[in-house]
Amino acid sequence: MSKITTELLLERAVPRSTRLRKIETLNLSKLQLKTGDLDPRLFSRLRHLQKLDLSDNLLDKFPNSLTLPDLRVLNCNNNQLEDVTALKQFPLLEELTYENNMYLTTNDDYKVMFLLQNLRLLNGKDITKLANHVRHVNSRKLTNKVTAHWEKFFRDQLPEKYTVEQVKSIKKKFLKSVQTNVVYGPSSLSEFTRWRVKMIAEEFLASSLGLEENTDPKTEEETDENEEESTESPREVVEDISQVKLTPNKRKRNNSTPSSRNKRSKSQATTKEEAALGPRKSSHLQDDPAPDKPRTSNQKAKAAAPDQGAEGTHGNGEQIPKTQSNRRSCQLTAEQKSQEQDNGVVSLTPVKNVKGKEDVSAEPLHFLQCHSKGNSREDFKTQLWSCVFEPLPDSESRKDPTVSSSRTVATCGGEAVCLIDCETGMVLKKYKVATEEFFSVAWTTLTMVVGDSRKKTHNILAAAGRRGIVKLIHVAADFCYGEIKAHKKPIATICFSPTHETHLFTASYDKRIALWDIGIPDCDYNFKASQLLVLEALSIPLRIALVPTCPDQYLLAGCEEGCFCWNIKLDKEQKNRPFEAMFQFPDDEGDMTTSHRVDGLAFLNDDVIVSKSSKTGCIFLWSWSRSFDGKGKASQRTISAVILAELEWSTTDMSYLTLSTCPAKEYVFCGDEKGSVWMYNLSNCTTAWSTAKGKRSDKRIPPTQILKWPELRANGEQLTEVLINNVVTDPTFTYLVALTSVNITAIWKKS
Repeated sequence: MSKITTELLLERAVPRSTRLRKIETLNLSKLQLKTGDLDPRLFSRLRHLQKLDLSDNLLDKFPNSLTLPDLRVLNCNNNQLEDVTALKQFPLLEELTYENNMYLTTNDDYKVMFLLQNLRLLNGKDITKLANHVRHVNSRKLTNKVTAHWEKFFRDQLPEKYTVEQVKSIKKKFLKSVQTNVVYGPSSLSEFTRWRVKMIAEEFLASSLGLEENTDPKTEEETDENEEESTESPREVVEDISQVKLTPNKRKRNNSTPSSRNKRSKSQATTKEEAALGPRKSSHLQDDPAPDKPRTSNQKAKAAAPDQGAEGTHGNGEQIPKTQSNRRSCQLTAEQKSQEQDNGVVSLTPVKNVKGKEDVSAEPLHFLQCHSKGNSREDFKTQLWSCVFEPLPDSESRKDPTVSSSRTVATCGGEAVCLIDCETGMVLKKYKVATEEFFSVAWTTLTMVVGDSRKKTHNILAAAGRRGIVKLIHVAADFCYGEIKAHKKPIATICFSPTHETHLFTASYDKRIALWDIGIPDCDYNFKASQLLVLEALSIPLRIALVPTCPDQYLLAGCEEGCFCWNIKLDKEQKNRPFEAMFQFPDDEGDMTTSHRVDGLAFLNDDVIVSKSSKTGCIFLWSWSRSFDGKGKASQRTISAVILAELEWSTTDMSYLTLSTCPAKEYVFCGDEKGSVWMYNLSNCTTAWSTAKGKRSDKRIPPTQILKWPELRANGEQLTEVLINNVVTDPTFTYLVALTSVNITAIWKKS
């Protein structure tokens, strides 16, 4: 809708004989208005407007200069608002409603109570008493804390005679430190507290040092993020890139046994506080000073510059790749490979191992450094988190795990998502967002209408992470066609429904799991996403799994403080749902408990669940059908998991070393803190579990094999202290991909 159309609608909303400047009440509800439709020049004529109804529109924010000095009542229900700070331009506002704006939280309520000194009613509730506390008591407490922090840590850092540059340097450090260390009130209001602390700190510096304060009440993190995003094109393009290949000097034998136990490194200790910030001290989620320095190489190397493919311009001005004929082929010729090496790509041939007595003979194919921040060859710090093999879109039986999948795997970590050919080791495509840190990827196959009205199946890759935004990438078209602003906090993991290709589950640090219908894009990539369900958790959900026998009815989640189950049937009216059951597991002393971190969760077959806690030194296998019976039971009940067996695993309490399964081959995989992959062949056990009625054995099942991390050198320096964050195989167990804490994607091939 254009601004001219908006003006016409405005004139239709009032009698022709009424001059705009005399209007006191205006209803612009249900007009599909977007933020750009609110023309400041038009609203400047509404000088005496007191009541404005903008409900049931498509607004995502307010322009900063609507100039409504007399506005007293504002209704913004049922929009898509993401921020409330622009409402400070209406200082006389007394009544405000913005219900059903899914991105607004309690933190935003507190912001408007502080910004709008005359506000009495918020979403229909009298907030006078609470607002006075926020404006006065809260502000006084935070001001005292900010002042004390300056006096204790920063006052002595500034010399008696200081320069402007010295003041600016101190200001930057102080603002970062004070927002990190000054806390007050419940953790649910940490965003508001950080926002107010920055505002108070800037006012304090302005008055004490004569520094001009920043009048924009955004947090430092938001400001930095916006500055970075301004350098990006409106549509992030999937690009073909160079990659660094690392190869082991020699490969250790794979017939080792778990005779020795691993101890946790002090420098890698994790706490619940860290868990609330992000997976294992994620550098982008930390408010602390910069994390450990990345490893450096003793050998100088050329920068691996990305290939800048040809790009065109869409009708709306956004960047997209040119047509298929102009795109660079993903399969490089011999000449192109040579050029890649000249650009700094290290390509060495792995040393072939002599076959031993291992249960599985796996050859190391490729060790790739392709998620580096800024394409830096010196980045051995970016952590890799999630990988999943691409489905075969043209196969009618692609959901059958016995059918061979593609050899292309999607991996994510840091600012990048990569598509890798496991056989050749070529990074086929790379998708980057400079302000993002990706934690999870998932595939789905959609039947889309192409330009000539024919229907064709295409694989769509979803990626999400720190920013709480789901990016939707049409791989064949080489670009991200859309995004869903799913959560205000980071997304830990995502997965698609196996029965509804457009249904996507997102599990977030806001302690919610949301079910979305992502829609199907048309030939112009227009799509409409909608939220179908919100599942409320008691703690942060880390891993989610749909029950194979009833994927439309039950979802399991491993969380920071236990394992939970929800009923997800869509025939119920309740959109926001509490968990239906929580599961108990034996602790180190053998007592049953619900309170432990579950950071690994997957189904081995239709009934057997594999779950891991980072503190028990074992992996549980338990029965879904024997543990849970959903018929006629009350909600929110505690259930003891029926344990079938326990797998012997590392005693480390390092978190977020997740597990995976290969149901077709009845294998379980899990990495450890020493770069090893523990593999369990359970094909001889599952038949017995399906018929056994007695107690489980007290003896833990040892790994069938431990795949050791090879002696790997990058530019002359050996890589050590490698954590295997995730390990995945394709459905036929042809390729094994391990993601590490040192920015290395390791690929083995079963021979």
